[in-house]
Amino acid sequence: MAGVSTVHNGSLYKLRSLNGIFSIYKKQGPTSPDVLNTLKKDLLKEAGVKNPNTRKRKKQPLKIGHGGTLDSNAAGVLVVGIGEGTKMLTTMLAGSKKYSAVGELGKETDTLDVTGNVVEEKSYDHITKEAFEEKLKEFTGEIMQVPPLYSALKKDGKRMSVLLKQGQEVKAKPAHPVTVYNLSLQDFSPPHFTIDAECGGGFYVRSLIDGLGKALSSCAHVKELTRTALREDHWTLTDISQALQPCPKPTGQQKNTKKAKSKDKPSPFKSKGDDGDQNND
Repeated sequence: MAGVSTVHNGSLYKLRSLNGIFSIYKKQGPTSPDVLNTLKKDLLKEAGVKNPNTRKRKKQPLKIGHGGTLDSNAAGVLVVGIGEGTKMLTTMLAGSKKYSAVGELGKETDTLDVTGNVVEEKSYDHITKEAFEEKLKEFTGEIMQVPPLYSALKKDGKRMSVLLKQGQEVKAKPAHPVTVYNLSLQDFSPPHFTIDAECGGGFYVRSLIDGLGKALSSCAHVKELTRTALREDHWTLTDISQALQPCPKPTGQQKNTKKAKSKDKPSPFKSKGDDGDQNND
């Protein structure tokens, strides 16, 4: 029994020593908090914590949070902060991010991706690879972008996607400035195409694909959106420690800024883009 206790104590110490940010893959179905709780439960069990209550925040040996919320019907990358990394989610997610997106020409959906209902169909036979690549240039640099209606952005404290599913009327948010560092066409096999995108915070890939379709006198929606991430069969202490991106400790200025914001807002994280907002658990 002493040997088992030593292993558990060692694993718990290793768990508590993890500080940084990594990304995991969220499958279609569960919510982002559901996925985070599953991850927490797996790690706590590996560290020897029996029957961990992952939703109880006080006296938890594991501090963990996520950013860039994905809707339950969406699959893709969820950025996770662990230990001191939870304090740096806002700063780290403000940097550039890279995506690989597969789009389909000729069909527009209400959610701007494959999970939605088709609301319009248009011809795409006139679109050539050369015309597509030329149009990409118009979406590179500092541009204005309208967030999708179906998103984690909030109206009156509730997510717009939830309000829409409840049958409530929701108006689109105004266009906001975003930065697109690079766009490149990787494959063009109409009606499908694949592009790689590097962008800054507040950017929505779904809005990009929708905008591209309209700019080409057609329409389009996202079929697949991926980024490199740890899949569920690799949610272990060893795999996470190897994938972890260390975070610098907050400077005195960052600490003072956080304290000032906490007086005005109940949560230290602001709503961001990337098809979601940020949450700390």
